[in-house]
Amino acid sequence: MSTLDLFETERLVLSGWRRDQLDDLVRLHGDPVVTRYLSPGGEPWTHEAMAEALDHWIELFETRQLGKLRVRRKADGVLVGRAGYGVYARTGEPEIGYSLYPQFWGNGYALEAATGLRDWIFRETDAPHFIAMADVDNAPSLKVLDKIGMTRTHVGPYDDGRIFQFYIMRRPA
Repeated sequence: MSTLDLFETERLVLSGWRRDQLDDLVRLHGDPVVTRYLSPGGEPWTHEAMAEALDHWIELFETRQLGKLRVRRKADGVLVGRAGYGVYARTGEPEIGYSLYPQFWGNGYALEAATGLRDWIFRETDAPHFIAMADVDNAPSLKVLDKIGMTRTHVGPYDDGRIFQFYIMRRPA
């Protein structure tokens, strides 16, 4: 594992980003199929917005081992997307999220990454819980959050007015 690798799952390696990997993020979040449920109106993220996000994720990783992480296949190193932790600005709670290139959808990678995130946060931090949210129309993402054992808390507007299902997972006793 490299120094940026945070953890591995059966098929995946999740690691921090470097600034020279910005083009990977621009390609991922520049795809309207990927951003359909990630941004208002499904708009692709701009290069500038992605650069700001990357700087934030690198800072979070360097200071707290949080942030959105690169997700690549262990077998061949191919980048499949990103997944990781953030801090939900409205409440300050840790939150998980994920986004994969469309060609990797349906292979169980989002579930595997989310399960790894769940296990890591309770093993390596003292967080009493974490949250997640997904657009109510994003059935595959809702299914992943249900499958990792999260509890649905409420349906309500996200910061930009889109309607999301909110979840929580509390530290096991």
